[in-house]
Amino acid sequence: KCGYRRRPADAAPDSECPACGLVFSKWLRQRYRQSPRRTGEADASPRLPRKLRSLLLRTDPPWSSASFFGRLLLFVLLALWGSHFMMMDHRTLVDGLPEINHSFLHLVNLVFHEAGHALFWPFGDFFATLGGSLNQLLIPALVSAAFLLRQHDPFAAAVGLWWCGQSLMDLAPYIHDAPTQRLLLLGGVSGQDAPGYHDWNNLLARLGLLDWGPGLATLVNGAGVLVMLGALFWGGYLLYLQFRGRHTRASGHP
Repeated sequence: KCGYRRRPADAAPDSECPACGLVFSKWLRQRYRQSPRRTGEADASPRLPRKLRSLLLRTDPPWSSASFFGRLLLFVLLALWGSHFMMMDHRTLVDGLPEINHSFLHLVNLVFHEAGHALFWPFGDFFATLGGSLNQLLIPALVSAAFLLRQHDPFAAAVGLWWCGQSLMDLAPYIHDAPTQRLLLLGGVSGQDAPGYHDWNNLLARLGLLDWGPGLATLVNGAGVLVMLGALFWGGYLLYLQFRGRHTRASGHP
């Protein structure tokens, strides 16, 4: 700190500077207690509480090129296909079905949607009807939480969050169709053909909000887009941190 170089004749202990009396251990504790902005160091991580940052931005497994490039490939596929999916209009029909519902993930979401009706049946008719949509969102949310809290793998959690956003968008056409009931549902019939068969017509009609269906669908679709974008940003930032720290982990330095 002061520029003095120790000489053989100096009597001060090794823990102190013979010229200015600075105690090295105290100075180091004070220096590294300061924020990066005060010390002039760059901090690429968002300014989050330490525990939350450790949970959301953990990248401490040993560096593995196979793991990194495998995740990078998955991220690129999710980003490319997700960009195409997010551009779809929940009001547009293709061959009688919403454009969004032509995706392969619609069939995956549909399985959990139908299971949700049975799962929430003990809570009454209203929740049994709502349970399909709830379970369609609950499953990817639980997957994301399990990877984050149990497996300590935030990148996998980001993929689960991406799925949750996609599932939100998948619901938007169903909600938008509530007033008109023109969509073909499971079984090849529409809500007009089978009264009481359309979940969101039933739900919004009970709440007196049937005319709000298209507006609510737009909000749900927009929320799904935001969740997917947030998940991609999260996953991409984790890959950046992992790539930036590869040499540090390989050398064993903190």
